[in-house]
Amino acid sequence: MSIITPAILKSKQHFQILDGLRGIAAIAVVTFHFMEVAYTDYSQDFIGHGFLAVDFFFCLSGFVIGYAYDDRVGKMGVWEFLKSRLIRLHPLVVLGSVLGLIAYLFDPFSVLPQTYSTGKIALFFVCSVLMIPLPLMQDRAFNLFGFNAPAWSLFWEYIANVVYALVLYRFARKWLLILTILSAIGIFVVTYRAGNIMGGWGGSTFWDGSVRISYSFLAGLLIYRANWIIKNKLGFTGLAVLLALAFLMPFNKWNWLTEPFIVIFYFPLLIALGAGATLSQRLKKLCNFSGNISYPLYITHYAAIWAFANYYASHKPGEGQLALIIITSLFLLVGIAWLVMVIYDIPVRKYLNSKRKQGLAP
Repeated sequence: MSIITPAILKSKQHFQILDGLRGIAAIAVVTFHFMEVAYTDYSQDFIGHGFLAVDFFFCLSGFVIGYAYDDRVGKMGVWEFLKSRLIRLHPLVVLGSVLGLIAYLFDPFSVLPQTYSTGKIALFFVCSVLMIPLPLMQDRAFNLFGFNAPAWSLFWEYIANVVYALVLYRFARKWLLILTILSAIGIFVVTYRAGNIMGGWGGSTFWDGSVRISYSFLAGLLIYRANWIIKNKLGFTGLAVLLALAFLMPFNKWNWLTEPFIVIFYFPLLIALGAGATLSQRLKKLCNFSGNISYPLYITHYAAIWAFANYYASHKPGEGQLALIIITSLFLLVGIAWLVMVIYDIPVRKYLNSKRKQGLAP
């Protein structure tokens, strides 16, 4: 049994520019979710590639996990590592499920009668809380998690964390490179077959998610292990613009070529640049705020998306009103994410970590 001390559990300092870019990606994917309700033809959507933010998250996660845990996961042991990840991620998974349930039961804009029994609703909720995929809600497009759609990426994140703790942290760099190359081939196969790399969130595209997490997580981990850090003077602003360009890229018949290029080459390049860029003092608070609210925003926003979808279906707002609703909603959701972080997430994690350290005390 490994000997665990509280010192081993301390987190390293984060890369602040990468934290800031995580927030940009979170805002992009929330905007995309609003826009896809109104523009089902993604070629008409100005942020039609906002879903690629998930692949950026995966790549960033691989880099950060390697940086934070490569030199101590062996001392911690698998179970302590997994507990640290659960404490970091799962409180908001639970809250996102609760918000999704409330939105489903009390959505003021819903015009459809509830077609599920109390037992089924309870089952959907429990599966959402426990991260058990159950793509059976037809009126929720057969999402893996009908009450909290974004949790699909957290499901694969959990799988990646388990695989990392069991085997990946032991792998030599050459084997990691081989796995990354094989996963890149998988990205091309999935994108060519489907025409894009949007899948993974629903029952019919479940295994696409495994390919997306495999490549991007491995690529991020490889960047850290190989020390592919590119010193540059782009700063947070320059890198934020470069990241946004990926999400604003036109959605067209060439997606099967452009999307693999973004995922396989462009996002890893941005991670390497972000890790090597210098952050100006005046933008540190912005990057810290952006990074802090990114996960609460991502994992709790979808209750508002379902309500917006029902409102859009019943009221059909014009373009001007639509823009006002989306922009206002984005500001409100960012504010709510900050409140969730301060009032719920930080206190719950602090409590759980204190209990964990008490259990480790000799």
